[in-house]
Amino acid sequence: MTASVLARCMFCLFIACLLQSPTVSANETPPELAGAMIATAEQVKRMLDSGVLVVDTRVGNEFAESHIKGAINIPYKERSPKARDFEAAQDSFNLAKLPPNKGRPIVFYCNSGDCWKSYKASTVALRAGYKQVYWFRGGYPEWQKKGLPVE
Repeated sequence: MTASVLARCMFCLFIACLLQSPTVSANETPPELAGAMIATAEQVKRMLDSGVLVVDTRVGNEFAESHIKGAINIPYKERSPKARDFEAAQDSFNLAKLPPNKGRPIVFYCNSGDCWKSYKASTVALRAGYKQVYWFRGGYPEWQKKGLPVE
């Protein structure tokens, strides 16, 4: 095999690998959040069972329709772009509804994927000085998929 044929084969292989890579939506939440711990459904269930506060950041009618059993609703009303460097001042989130003890663990969730409400609420809580922030990135869809308790 000549060098040019080998080079073309390698190039085609490279392109094929790129085309098979999963695509990520431009609006999808980042896979991590500095300062927060990412939690799975199973971890959230254990924390909830031990008395950790779980906050549903979705709008009230979504919460009323169905939510994680034992969660409270503090809606995150967003007007800022769905981006890591969002401007929290453009949004509305009632921090006064969070516990005054900023060392208490808190889990935030929403609808995962393209839903940024829990990402933003977690960020706002971290900026306000909360130390044990858990972001349930998989959110309500992951919870339901695992067949965990809802109300």
